[in-house]
Amino acid sequence: MDEVDSAKRTEPRFDRVLLKLSGEALTRENHSGIDLDLLTEMALEVKDIAALKIQLAIVIGAGNFIRGTDYEARGMDRSTADQMGMLATVINALALQHALEHAGVSTRVLSAVTMQAMAEPYIRRRAVRHLEKGRVVIFAAGTGNPYFTTDTAASLRALEIGAQVILKASHHVDGVYDRDPMREPGARRYDRLSYLEVLQKNLKVMDSTAISMCMDNSLPIVVFNLRKPGNIRKAVMGESIGTWVGSASAS
Repeated sequence: MDEVDSAKRTEPRFDRVLLKLSGEALTRENHSGIDLDLLTEMALEVKDIAALKIQLAIVIGAGNFIRGTDYEARGMDRSTADQMGMLATVINALALQHALEHAGVSTRVLSAVTMQAMAEPYIRRRAVRHLEKGRVVIFAAGTGNPYFTTDTAASLRALEIGAQVILKASHHVDGVYDRDPMREPGARRYDRLSYLEVLQKNLKVMDSTAISMCMDNSLPIVVFNLRKPGNIRKAVMGESIGTWVGSASAS
């Protein structure tokens, strides 16, 4: 499967997917923390695709609270800053779990950092079993190690659970562009890209470690606009939205 079908399907294209959400997905533009209205909207979107009976896992970032690299730039030890970021992802994961269960979706939060009073420890076989039982699994605390982003965590977890695709939700743009479309109106959106093109052109899809992991294991990525209602469902169904990153580009 090298590309997303343009025709609409009546059944989901994918059976097991990993959805990568940024922390900013839970808050309004230029705000921090968690916006409860946005959180509810997100939960209803996820409920809609969970009803398709696919197996869904989620990795969530922490940018609405903290970015470790920002604190490192101001003199904080990188390991400490990244550990703070890991804890912030747990906050987001618990908030998302609450919203999903309030909407009637069965979920489990699995943390790479042991904190059994709040989340289950991450065990690959346990995560797969939860998915097989129809639960939405939320992976928290990144990889559990400093110097690795939640993008890398998403690639790692997707490979570990045997996901067929990573759905990379953007809260700003509707795909991958050759330049920043927020600053340059003439920027061109790519419909399809190869992993090598992403790396060689330094396109801001995911960090290079995450892209390399996907490339080495032929795991495709779909980058799409999260803010447009129904887009998660379209991505799961295999409709042609956003940018498809895989083994070969359109050229």
